[in-house]
Amino acid sequence: MKFKSIHSWNLTPQQAIRLQNRLRQKIQLKKLSSLPSLIAGADVAFKKRKAIGAVVVLSYPEFKLVECVRKISPITYPYIPGLLTFREGPVLEKCFRALKNEPEVIIFDGQGLAHPRNMGLATHLGIILNKPSIGCAKNYLFGRYVEPERTRGSFSYLLDNRGKRIGAVLRTKDNVKPVYVSSGNKIDLDSSLKIILECTKKYRLPEPLRWADHLTKR
Repeated sequence: MKFKSIHSWNLTPQQAIRLQNRLRQKIQLKKLSSLPSLIAGADVAFKKRKAIGAVVVLSYPEFKLVECVRKISPITYPYIPGLLTFREGPVLEKCFRALKNEPEVIIFDGQGLAHPRNMGLATHLGIILNKPSIGCAKNYLFGRYVEPERTRGSFSYLLDNRGKRIGAVLRTKDNVKPVYVSSGNKIDLDSSLKIILECTKKYRLPEPLRWADHLTKR
């Protein structure tokens, strides 16, 4: 998969925040014009000072495995809330460069707009890759919401400090913990919710993300 590097990952926290504030001006949100035929899931795990990145491409709607890439890199950035992309981005960039099949939508294990500066992993990498990207996080980071109903498909909106919608808290299975969905780039929230629900079958996580999660832990 070909794309241009638009910045260095070797930045101080202050430089990283300034970069996020600049990149947020590039965010595009729009309705997905057609359903994709290839969807990717991207995840990162950490073990013994190593970052283990995985990208899995599945066919849609069959969810057949098309390609998977796994890369391991040393961790080069400290753990700083709000700047986790600078720990996860470098190894995921390597994974995407190694992909031979180009996905039309990418689901990231992380936030998109549901971030203090609207620049979660899905937004940041979505801008770099220039692809529709969705953040689907297992854990809450930012915003306020009311708990959704306990049935599959129920959701409530995530709101920022000004009351603006930045994502949704979505129940993907009856009586299980919700996931936190937010647009990354080049896709709106309604389209993001539809994709996540249609990619979620027996489990809490959407299939592309579940496959990527398994690959990082293998």
